[in-house]
This record gives sequence, C-alpha cells and structure tokens, in this order.
Amino acid sequence: MSGSRPIVVAGAGSIGCFVGGMLALAGHRVVLLARPRVIDEIKGHGLRLTSFEGADRRLPASALVLSPDEQVLRDAAIVLVCVKSADTAEMAATIAAHAPQDAVIVSLQNGVANVPALKAHLASQRVLAGMVPFNVVGMGEGRYHRSTSGDIIIEQDEAATAAKLSVADLKVQPSENISGVQWGKLLVNLGNALNALSNLPLREQLSQRSWRMLIADQMSEALAAMKAEGIDPVSTTPLPASWVPYVMRLPDWAFQMIAKRMVQIDPQARSSMWDDLQRGRRTEIDYLQGAIIEIAQRRRLAAPLSSRLVALIKDAEARGQGSPGLSPEQIRSSSRS
Repeated sequence: MSGSRPIVVAGAGSIGCFVGGMLALAGHRVVLLARPRVIDEIKGHGLRLTSFEGADRRLPASALVLSPDEQVLRDAAIVLVCVKSADTAEMAATIAAHAPQDAVIVSLQNGVANVPALKAHLASQRVLAGMVPFNVVGMGEGRYHRSTSGDIIIEQDEAATAAKLSVADLKVQPSENISGVQWGKLLVNLGNALNALSNLPLREQLSQRSWRMLIADQMSEALAAMKAEGIDPVSTTPLPASWVPYVMRLPDWAFQMIAKRMVQIDPQARSSMWDDLQRGRRTEIDYLQGAIIEIAQRRRLAAPLSSRLVALIKDAEARGQGSPGLSPEQIRSSSRS
C-alpha cells in the first residue's frame, strides 16, 4: 500500500499511536500528527506496541511519517481523530483548512458530543462516529500497551470504511447503531473517574465489592437519565447494559465467574482519566459524567454521584498532585454532604 494516500492520525496520543502503529504494521501508509514530545520519543526509541495478551511488536520511526505540522493532512484518505474531547472543535477547524474534501473523518474519541462538533466544521465531508473499547497506556520510550480487550466499532457507511481499517491484529467492526454503541461505551467510561480517584489498578478495584457497588450505583443513576431521554445504550460486552449494575453488585465469587467471560483486563490496567491526573492534564469528566448531569437537569432527575464525581475530579485537577487515592466510603460520604 506504499503508493496509496495515507491514513492520518490527528492527535496521536496513546490510542492514536497504538492504532496508527498497528495499521502501519499491516502495510498502510500512516502519518502521526502529534505533539513534539511524542514524536521525539518515537524517533529516539522507535514505536513498540505491546498488549495484555503477550504481543510485542516494533516499528522503526522510519516506517511512519511523524510531524506536528497540520500540513500532513493535505493528502489524507482517512483522518482518525484521537484528540481529547475539549480539543475537538480546534482539530475540526484544522482538518477543514488542510484535509481534502474527499477525506473520510473518523472519530475515535470518548463521549457522545465529538461527531456533532466535527460536523459543525466539516459539513461537506463524511464524518463517522467510532468507539474504541480498549485502553492503551503510554509506558514511555515509545511503548504503548493495550491493557483491555475488544474490537473497535465505527459507523457503517457505503464505502465500507470499517473493512478498510480492519487488520489482522486490530479488528474494526461496522455498526448501524453507532449512537447506541457510543452511549454504551459512555456508561462503561463513567468508571474512569472512580478508577482515577482510587489510584488502584482497574482489575484490583473490580475485585473489591465496595468499589463495584459504587460503580453500579453510578451506572444506575446514568441508566435512569438515559431512559428518561429515550436512549437505549448498546453494551460493549455480551451482557445487556441494563444488567451490568446487577452483576457489579454480586458477591465476589459470582462476579469473578461472569466477569472473566465479559472482558480481559491487564493486572496493571488503569483508566485514561487516572493517566490524565498523573500527568497534570485536563480530564474528559465534563464529556462523561457531564453528559449525564445535563440530561438529569433537563429531565429534573437527581444525579448526586455524577455531580460529586465531577467535583472530586475537578479538585484533583486543580491540586495537580495526581490521584487522591480515595476510598469508596470517602466518595460516598462526599456525595451525601
């Protein structure tokens, strides 16, 4: 595929570097539009892609085009948008100014507000929603580690973009109900804040029923808001979304039996929001819990857990000291105060 137009990863952080690297390994021409820190790291060490399954793949920096210059968008066939939600509008304007009119724009971002923000600037271009179910952690020295399981899902289109992006070690599936898929992922992503506040690896956190009860209560609050809004979330696991809170509340032995069939998690996996706090970056809390609060306020529903989690994450952001390492009891008492 060396003569074809490239796939440009716009905002190549952890997810973007992993996805872009896997596409490059499969023979696609890939351009990473990234910050100088990321570019320097890959130039110095190459790109190393590992996973909880034991995979360990390496690419020399020369196998990719690495640049902080938006001019690299000018020949793009497909643009994979991987920036944080707060940066979507700015990236959309950049794409509008530099990418070809026939480029397909695919959002691989958290939340449900990114595609409307992209379309506001890219009205004449094809913009597809997407969902990445797995987490990727930047380990330093050009290494990006996939720590949970699942296939990428993107909106089905006549050009079969999902099939074009699907490769042997990175499956991409099309969906006719991408809105439901995105709301299902948002439901799961509500746990990001709890993981960030706990300072625990995700698997260790899920092994403790007190944390799972809190996660379940947060999901129940969100499901009530979604139901009032007429939203039917599509589960990212074989278990229907409405059943997940019940499973979370099960005793440890029963939960472990079911959970191991639903998703595979690296022992050291943590949420991207935890990583944001550790690195002193702004989180996406306003686009996750914030979306639930907005519905609850409009529908005159109570959302005390969502509101308190936003406040706790904002406080941690302001302090700039990483995760506060709170317990479930501390979070619950805060939400009742």
